[in-house]
Amino acid sequence: MTILPPDPDLTALRVTLARLRGERGWTFDELAERSGLARRTLIDLEHGRTTGSVTTWHALAHAFDVPIEHLLGPLCDDHAPPGTQNP
Repeated sequence: MTILPPDPDLTALRVTLARLRGERGWTFDELAERSGLARRTLIDLEHGRTTGSVTTWHALAHAFDVPIEHLLGPLCDDHAPPGTQNP
C-alpha cells in the first residue's frame, strides 16, 4: 500500500512571498534585482502560476535575509509537518 503525503499548501507559499515583498515595500523589479531572478518569475510565483525550484526559493531566502524554512514552512500550514506526528 502506498501512503502519499498531504498536498502542500501552495497558496500559503505565495502569500508568504507577497507578504515579505510588501513588508519591505519592494516592487517586483527591486526583488528581481536583489534576488537575481527574472521579474516574470517573481510575478508568476506570487500569482501561483508556478511553484519555482529549490534554487529559486534559495535565492529568495537570501534576498529577504530569512532562513529558507521561513519561506517553505508554510507549505505544511494545513497539516502537521513531517516529523511532528506521533508514530
